[in-house]
Amino acid sequence: MNNYELLYIVKADMEEEARTSLISKFADLIVSNGGEIVETDEWGKKKFAYPINYVNDGYYVLVNFKAQPSLIAELERNFRITEDTIRFMIVKKD
Repeated sequence: MNNYELLYIVKADMEEEARTSLISKFADLIVSNGGEIVETDEWGKKKFAYPINYVNDGYYVLVNFKAQPSLIAELERNFRITEDTIRFMIVKKD
């Protein structure tokens, strides 16, 4: 299994309950596909350096996890079809 780092931004104007369920949805996706979450760090609401799709701030979440490489494509697919995510980035760590 490889080590990965996932950083994603969700809409800041979401309700607390909806944001929590979205974060747990992605965590459950990692675990249900054979991954192991090492650490989840919620950075909170931050202002962007420039507007993204007319949005000026977002809620940042950082997840360190271990998984097989096949999980990455499934994660990317889910991030692309979820309307409440603004940006995401998955990096393989050494």
